[in-house]
Amino acid sequence: MLFNRCGVTLVELLVAVALLAVLTSAILPFNRMTAQRTRELELRRNLRTIRTALDDYKHAYDKAIEQKKIVAVANATGYPKTLEVLVEGDDFGGLYAVKRKFLRRIPPDPMNPPTGQWGLRSYVDAPDTDIWGKEDVYDIYSQSGGVALDGSKYKEW
Repeated sequence: MLFNRCGVTLVELLVAVALLAVLTSAILPFNRMTAQRTRELELRRNLRTIRTALDDYKHAYDKAIEQKKIVAVANATGYPKTLEVLVEGDDFGGLYAVKRKFLRRIPPDPMNPPTGQWGLRSYVDAPDTDIWGKEDVYDIYSQSGGVALDGSKYKEW
């Protein structure tokens, strides 16, 4: 009499589980790397967005000075006093009929959770300082002490 067996042996089951464990251990580092790469791309995009808005604000300020809509003040750099000014807007002494807004909202720093706060530098600050002079906002940087996949520090981006 022949018995027709339709089950899986214990050895076959162990081999299948071992293969799944090997595949999982190979995939998890790629998954973490992909998540970090995604946050790095978001960081680059947010830095570019805010820095472009800062440059646009400076250009509008210079245009208002050129058209004599506002009076040039000694030691004024033309950069906004805070990042919030980019969201609230400015009419530059009547250069624009309404307040011109440069950002809808301030994008967060994805490498600095949970606050998402940026490090700020004013025009007179040293390029590598961590202390904001509070005269204006000339540049921003990530406050994260982390290192990127390419080996550079996020603070230096």
